[in-house]
Amino acid sequence: MFDGITFEKQGIPAAVICTEPFRPTAKSMARIQGIPEYRFVAVPHPMGSLTPEQVKERAVAALDQVLHILLGK
Repeated sequence: MFDGITFEKQGIPAAVICTEPFRPTAKSMARIQGIPEYRFVAVPHPMGSLTPEQVKERAVAALDQVLHILLGK
């Protein structure tokens, strides 16, 4: 979250992705960084134990949300 907000403050578009259990932490970090409405994508947990194909499936499922954030729609 911190990196994404730092990039955004520098004018570099970013899309932060975290897993569901970290949603409250991400919201808190955004608030602390002064952008409480900062949008991010939350995907199902866990990620570390997934196969490459399963990671790809999650990435494809999150793609529309990521593009929405990056393109400002």
